[in-house]
Amino acid sequence: MAILARIGRLVRGFLGLFISGIEEANPEALMEAARQEFRQKVTQYNLALARMAGVAERLKGQVKAKAARAQDLERRILANHHAGNNELAGALARELQELKADLTTDTEELKETEEAYQANLRQAKLAQKEFEDKVRRLEKQLSQVQIKEAQAEAAGALSSAAFKVGDLGDTMKTVEEILQKRYEVSAGKARVARDLVDLEAIQEKEGERRALEQAALADFLATQGIQAPASAQVTPAAKEMGPSEKA
Repeated sequence: MAILARIGRLVRGFLGLFISGIEEANPEALMEAARQEFRQKVTQYNLALARMAGVAERLKGQVKAKAARAQDLERRILANHHAGNNELAGALARELQELKADLTTDTEELKETEEAYQANLRQAKLAQKEFEDKVRRLEKQLSQVQIKEAQAEAAGALSSAAFKVGDLGDTMKTVEEILQKRYEVSAGKARVARDLVDLEAIQEKEGERRALEQAALADFLATQGIQAPASAQVTPAAKEMGPSEKA
């Protein structure tokens, strides 16, 4: 039995630690649970107030009815007394006496009930206001805690990032070497391509193209009877004599 009791205490301890951990990690859930509990209590309290208000309204009705009955008895007593019906007047007077005693009791009970109802109503309003104020304070405190936690998390992340950047020296050096090699290869290819280009042949082709353009312009102007400008006149290049012509 002692072992079972110890195991039971251990289980309750672990369960308590587990629940405490959940509560610490979820204060918002605790606040919502407190709101739900308060709403349930307010509902129960309002039901009690409603019953008390119902008693007060019933007493009001009784007092009003008995007061009207008392006035009626007084009129009947006076009427029977003037008419000489003293026996009936006496019976009515006795009834009126008992009625006034009941009326006094009901009036006192109504006063006490109304005072109790108003006191409980003020207490309910005060409890509501105190609860709302406390919730606002807790929400403000929770917001401040969340802000501080976010700041601490950000600071930790930055500190961790700065530390890791320092550890990446070898990796960054490798990247730098790879980029340098790629640059050298690309620069070498560009130089080889540039060296393979025959610049003299390109210049000759460009000169030939310009000469043909000017010759075409001179022919067109001649068909139009216009003297071609000196720059447009093309002097035919002297042909080299071949072996057959030299003979």
